[in-house]
Amino acid sequence: MLQKNIWVLSLAIVTSATNVNYYNCTCEGNGCWGKTCVGRTCFVTEERLTNLRDIHRVQGCFNSQLIEHCSGRTENTRINCCYSDFCNANITLFIIEDKEPVVTSLVLVTVLPIVLFLILLIPLTFLFWKLKQSSRKKSLARLIDFGNADIVNASTVGDSTLGDLLDDYCTTGSGSGLPFLVQRTVARQVTLLKCVGKGRYGEVWRGMWQGENVAVKIFSSRDEQSWFRETEIYNTVLLRHENILGFIASDMTSRNSSTQLWLITHYYDNGSLYDYLQRTTVDPEECLQLAVSIICGLVHLHVEIFGTQGKPAIAHRDLKSRNILVKANKQCCIADLGLAVVHCQNGDYLDIGNNPRVGTKRYMAPEVLDETIRTDSFESYKQTDVWAYGLVLWEICRRTIINGMVEDYKPPFFDMVPHDPSFDDMKKVVCIDQQRPNIPNTWHLHKVLSELTKTMRECWFQSPSARLTALRIKKTLNNLKNSLDQSSTISMHILKTND
Repeated sequence: MLQKNIWVLSLAIVTSATNVNYYNCTCEGNGCWGKTCVGRTCFVTEERLTNLRDIHRVQGCFNSQLIEHCSGRTENTRINCCYSDFCNANITLFIIEDKEPVVTSLVLVTVLPIVLFLILLIPLTFLFWKLKQSSRKKSLARLIDFGNADIVNASTVGDSTLGDLLDDYCTTGSGSGLPFLVQRTVARQVTLLKCVGKGRYGEVWRGMWQGENVAVKIFSSRDEQSWFRETEIYNTVLLRHENILGFIASDMTSRNSSTQLWLITHYYDNGSLYDYLQRTTVDPEECLQLAVSIICGLVHLHVEIFGTQGKPAIAHRDLKSRNILVKANKQCCIADLGLAVVHCQNGDYLDIGNNPRVGTKRYMAPEVLDETIRTDSFESYKQTDVWAYGLVLWEICRRTIINGMVEDYKPPFFDMVPHDPSFDDMKKVVCIDQQRPNIPNTWHLHKVLSELTKTMRECWFQSPSARLTALRIKKTLNNLKNSLDQSSTISMHILKTND
């Protein structure tokens, strides 16, 4: 220690004598006698070791022969010189330029926001999907009641009747049925009385509510999509029409320990047009009335009503005599909207639903059978409805009495395909052979049937674009009906005059 002090004192004397500045420096590492040294330059060197994370640091001082080393610098080595007492004590060289902190910072700045965005995006996407489904399916009324009762019994709810409820609510433009909560109330108060029909979708029962008959269509759980779609369509604003089946309510319930899907509608004793034509014949005027009422319902479906309380255009896609009901006044109404397609011109929105079920093969149009239909065009679906309407018209005409003669009821193409035709059976007859239902010569002998024959043939063109529109058919048949009414009025006037 004494030796070191003597050396420092000697160096100070030399410095004073030569007028050269020397500084006290922090000394740590190779060649240090202690923690300080004296030199013309204080320095710090840092070397990044091979693992690129550990740093070897050396602090000390240079004499006059080593000052040129202050300019040394390589990729993994740094040196810094300074010129004041102990100026090298707290200098670090690799803190800012260290590769690992730079990489870590890059990860934090770029990757972390992406991860956070994805974490937020997943629940937001799911929430958006749920909200869209909830809005689209209008499921406020779809609460499941897992009771153990075999039937849903009627209960007293004051003096209200079904007619009162429909009058009160269905004129507001809120839809064709009752408000959702009222729907659930009505559904819980229906007593099932008798099964009046069965089909691939389930069963139809005659039920009783407040002393009035209602029809309860019970879907099997495997056909939930059809129930879902019908519920959605029937709740469409402004769908209510005298030639569209009157919808009352829709609900889920439990019966015999299984979930059932109910669709409650008006009940008509005459049943479907298919059943009605098998047991009843009609005269030409009744034939025309049935035909006009059906096309009026189809036109109301096809037309889009614009406005705040508007209605989208709807194509049925499964029009047939089984899906048309006959009222007591001998007018028809269209039922079974489980396969319906909805179209809004605003945004050109086409909603074909999620139901995998297809229509009835016997009533399929050629473009459906040969799979050339434009599935992205709403007009294409309307044209298939017109084709099917022509076949229903043919069924009605067969049961019309002309000069005391009438034919037995037969379904379309009864003499060309099996009782339960396959897709290929219908494709061969309709598309390849281009056959159409036979039209007897006697139909041309009567004005009404002659006009209806002309109409149905214009519904059966192979090219969809060549077929009549529903609106054109309605105008034609209304003109025919008006001319008959005028003729009848003139005849009555002549008879009264003669009397």
